[in-house]
Amino acid sequence: MAIEEKNQEGLRSGNLSVSRRDFIEKAGLATVLSSFGVAFFTSCVSSDDSDPTGSTPGGGSTSNGITISGSTIAINLTIQTRLASAGGWLLIETAKTLVANISGTYVAMTSVCTHSGCFDSWSFSNNRFICNCHNSIFDSAGKVVQGPASTALQVYSTSVSGTTLTISK
Repeated sequence: MAIEEKNQEGLRSGNLSVSRRDFIEKAGLATVLSSFGVAFFTSCVSSDDSDPTGSTPGGGSTSNGITISGSTIAINLTIQTRLASAGGWLLIETAKTLVANISGTYVAMTSVCTHSGCFDSWSFSNNRFICNCHNSIFDSAGKVVQGPASTALQVYSTSVSGTTLTISK
């Protein structure tokens, strides 16, 4: 009896018999397609995952020393010690803002990449912000150093009073 006839007979009797080769081919194809789909759909889309800094959307203060109120962000520098030394930086996802200490001067800018809109996948090295979605690189003034982005990031004003860094968007 041919394999196809055996499979049809198995379907009628409730005992499906699939060859090992058919199973492996279909499982392998499903794995490849699902991996491609995940990579494709996450490469250009930002997520709304929780903010690693713990700031609260829409306002309020949290124990992490970040308060967001409308277009103003206040950061308690005694709590947010990542900004204490040159080269320290933060990604505040809920405010879509990047903040860095550049040799004692604080800079802040949007974390929404001008290439594809990613806002939650950044790194910072050698006074440059790298959008990890497609590897666009921006300097500490928000200007494009390397594409694919072709437009600078919007920069926000910063001021320090005592131990509070204020960012005005």
